Amino acid sequence: MEINAKAVAALRAKTGIGMMDCKKALVEANGNEEEAIKILREKGLAVAAKKSTRIAAEGLVSIQLDPETHTAAMIEVNIETDFAAKNAVFGEFVNDLLTIILKTRPATVEELLKKEFKDGLDVEAALKDKIFTIGENINIRRFTIIENAASSYIHGKGNIGVVVKTDKIVDNAAFAEAAKNVCLQAAAMKPQYLNPEAVPANVIANEKEIIESQIKNDEKNAKKPEKVIAMMVEGKLKKFFSTNCLTEQEYVKDGSMTVAKYLASVAKEIGEEFALVDFVMYEKGEGLEKKEDNFAEEIAKLTGK
Repeated sequence: MEINAKAVAALRAKTGIGMMDCKKALVEANGNEEEAIKILREKGLAVAAKKSTRIAAEGLVSIQLDPETHTAAMIEVNIETDFAAKNAVFGEFVNDLLTIILKTRPATVEELLKKEFKDGLDVEAALKDKIFTIGENINIRRFTIIENAASSYIHGKGNIGVVVKTDKIVDNAAFAEAAKNVCLQAAAMKPQYLNPEAVPANVIANEKEIIESQIKNDEKNAKKPEKVIAMMVEGKLKKFFSTNCLTEQEYVKDGSMTVAKYLASVAKEIGEEFALVDFVMYEKGEGLEKKEDNFAEEIAKLTGK
């Protein structure tokens, strides 16, 4: 029978599954939407297996922070399209995963997949069910658990997540605001390291080598004494730290101070010392190949043109 685009769109909106799969199910069900949903569910495991080879580089970074224990869990779950990432079913699944992570403390994704989900399913079975329901490949890429989490921040509806960790939690509004501001700083400026001490020795050695080569390849500087060149290298290395180390970055809300000096000023204000000891940042799809959608081609396939 003839299946119109409105019926396909309605089924897609209800299930989150691709248009072609929705159309095929409606054809098989003679236009009956409930029967089409049943057919799609029956094909769930096969759909999950088939879709597992497709690129999933969209998705969500999400965070759950327990205010009583000051423990945070941050996760990145990938899916194929931004459209599907906004699906309420997908968002609820990600939140459920965070709850399980905080409750059971798995060490790896593989361990997480074996944890109990709900409705008699483990996480792996629930993942396959969501792949079927939404109609796209889904991948639990990574997660982390952070103790002594002072604050967290999600930017751009799940594009970037940041958690900052301090040596202690101070029950003070100014401390809470400072911790949140450092999260915002990290999300905006994307530092690679916490401080200069956290930069690996091989990274520093490589950076020094690059700087020295740049100086010596400049006719104005090449003939300068080695002592002067060494001072120039150290100066440029400080610039590297100020760009790549969170504590050394210029504080975005007040360019007259670094992040480290900003935090020191807050500690002085509240009369209690504290230290920023770590930060963790996830950026959605970082390092993954992106899928380019061709909606014109998809419509042409759907209409047979």
